[in-house]
Amino acid sequence: MPSFGDLVRDWQRGAQAVARGDWGCALQLFSSVPDPPARICFNVGCVHLLAGDPEAALQAFDKAVTKDACMAVGFFQRGVANFQLERFQEALFDFRLALEQLRGNAAIDYTQLGLRFRLQAWEVLFNVASAQCCLGLWAQATRSLEEAISKGPEGAREDLRTALDQVQKQAFLQPRQVPRGEVFQPHRRYLQHLAPVDFLGKAKVVVASAAPDDQHEGVRPQQPQVQDGDGKPRPGAGPRGSTPSKLANRFLQSCQQLGAQTLDPLRTTQVLGYRDPGDGHWVPLPEEEALQRAWWDAGSGPTGLQLQCRGVGGRPVLYQAVAQHGYCAQGPEDLDLQPGDTVDVLCEVDQAWLEGHCDGRVGIFPKSFVVPAGQGVRCHAPPPSGPSEISSEGSRDRKV
Repeated sequence: MPSFGDLVRDWQRGAQAVARGDWGCALQLFSSVPDPPARICFNVGCVHLLAGDPEAALQAFDKAVTKDACMAVGFFQRGVANFQLERFQEALFDFRLALEQLRGNAAIDYTQLGLRFRLQAWEVLFNVASAQCCLGLWAQATRSLEEAISKGPEGAREDLRTALDQVQKQAFLQPRQVPRGEVFQPHRRYLQHLAPVDFLGKAKVVVASAAPDDQHEGVRPQQPQVQDGDGKPRPGAGPRGSTPSKLANRFLQSCQQLGAQTLDPLRTTQVLGYRDPGDGHWVPLPEEEALQRAWWDAGSGPTGLQLQCRGVGGRPVLYQAVAQHGYCAQGPEDLDLQPGDTVDVLCEVDQAWLEGHCDGRVGIFPKSFVVPAGQGVRCHAPPPSGPSEISSEGSRDRKV
């Protein structure tokens, strides 16, 4: 099954093929998407209209409005396909359905959904009149155009009055349609993450010193001192509470400087962590307990530290969660989970869904399937991506 990134990539390439007029390539790319959503079905229909195949376009628009029964522009374009096939009664029915989906509004702006087109009520009424003319309903066509004039903007009223004069002379009208070459584009938020990303970064083994000004090679890190039975100090294990906080803070600063120098500079928001020599797990910094443990490990053994920068293509990790239940992906945008998986939570989609990263994959999953990890990583939340998108595909609208 193709990944979500492959789907978005084919979608983008198909839209680019439409822009350069390569209808065959566009149809091949759009048709390669398994179980295509309503917007890609709409794109296929528009390309067939441009290629002069209204019958194939009609089938594609049928799929689009079946998947999204509120897609007014889908009914609008299906009416155009029926009109070209001289099925004027079906065309009239589709134009009326498009008008119904406007729900009394003057227009629907599809720009936020990726289509640079505003479906306006007066254009739909114009097409209603064009179908009525072909059916010989001249009086009804006149009333439809009069209504279009009352709802149309000032700049369109002159053309509408000219069309009204033609209808009164029983001249036929050609319907309006989506401008040539305009199709649904994938959202720019998805396009930003098409480039390959090294999600885990590269681990680097270093010998960290608690005294950052010490430049001599072979110098062991400063070790905590405890007293033996005769009162003489000796290096060795001591209680964690005795770790000097000043040295620990200086040690953290050294780690952060090292990370800034050696890790991927494109990750502007980073979560620094080190590998616990006891159990091998990655422990996030700069939480106080983890900071003291890292300082202690650096001073009590010769193995040094392994540092890792966790981040996903410049996106901050809000916190980490552990999967309590397995989740099987229902679509290419979902994230498969197994019980016990650790997930980097990147975004709270809504009250029921989260977006996260696990094992090099990014996707959405139910919030109820995970619980916050015992040691969560807290970062600043990313800025909002823009105004919320208009959709009529239900409470869980999966944008492709």
